[in-house]
Amino acid sequence: MPLSTAVEKLVGLQAQNPLDPYLALWSRLEGFDPDAMGRLVTERSLVRITVMRGTIHLLTADDALWLRPLTQPVLTAELSRHRDFAPALAGVDLDPILDFARPLLSVRPLSGPQLRAALAERFPALDPAALAYACRCLLPLVQAPPRGVWGKTRQVEVTTLDSWVEKPLDPAPSRTAMWLRYLAAFGPASVTDIANWSRLGGWRQVVEKTRPQLVTFRNERGTELFDLPDSPRPDPDTPAPVRFLPEYDNLLLGHADRSRFSGGQSFVGATRGIKGSVLVDGTGQAIWRFEGAKNHARTLVVEHWPLSKADLVAVEEEANNVGLFWQSGMGTSVEMKEIR
Repeated sequence: MPLSTAVEKLVGLQAQNPLDPYLALWSRLEGFDPDAMGRLVTERSLVRITVMRGTIHLLTADDALWLRPLTQPVLTAELSRHRDFAPALAGVDLDPILDFARPLLSVRPLSGPQLRAALAERFPALDPAALAYACRCLLPLVQAPPRGVWGKTRQVEVTTLDSWVEKPLDPAPSRTAMWLRYLAAFGPASVTDIANWSRLGGWRQVVEKTRPQLVTFRNERGTELFDLPDSPRPDPDTPAPVRFLPEYDNLLLGHADRSRFSGGQSFVGATRGIKGSVLVDGTGQAIWRFEGAKNHARTLVVEHWPLSKADLVAVEEEANNVGLFWQSGMGTSVEMKEIR
């Protein structure tokens, strides 16, 4: 499917590590072209913005316009919980701060130091870092390219979403739409699952409103699960190919109960520095990371629990494919280590 369609289908891709969405889509789409996705970011069809769970996601611009205002309560709560900034902002009227920062950030993207310097000059009696954090939580800010563009790097620079895509934010975003879009990507799922995925509360009323148009199931513990009637639900014995996932992947963060993908494994005994996980027949059976300096030949290390000979061959083969993709043809070796 087209890149934008895939990003939309997944309700965005978690992207606090700027290049993680590239591996996430490479593992999902045939013929994935990272440069084509980078162009979509540069052309503003895709944007990087803080939404669900207060984390950076790569979204289509159209989805960002309604998901960002819908997730505002998550970011407002973050503002009041921050260990350092919440005390510095106690009793501060933030309206003048936002009235000053909004047009400033709409003109052009600014780096963190640039924004803090402007705030310090305008509000010398207040903590500029705390004010910048308030802007991050209360204004719809996107990270501008070349941040998040394949093959490029740059410090974070932010600008307002509506000025960047030249469209207004949705004034009345729909929770029902969010619930149905979530199910299309992650169903069957429970009320607790979407609450965990979005970090928003109050889902029961939305779920009950949509119950007549959904199908329901019970998992092994008796929890009620919901899904769209026409969503694919393959037979449990359907084989799933080996897949390497980035450190933060929607698949592993889409549910409160992640045991469906854990395979009962524990990461105890694994080396630190995990870059991502490896699914073998749909469950996490290994973790992976790179060793060696960037922009040089590196080793892709896979630490795995006991696997069959056939699974070991499949994991090593896919590890070589990942190395070729991530290193853009630069030399990469694979090292397999069993966790005992």
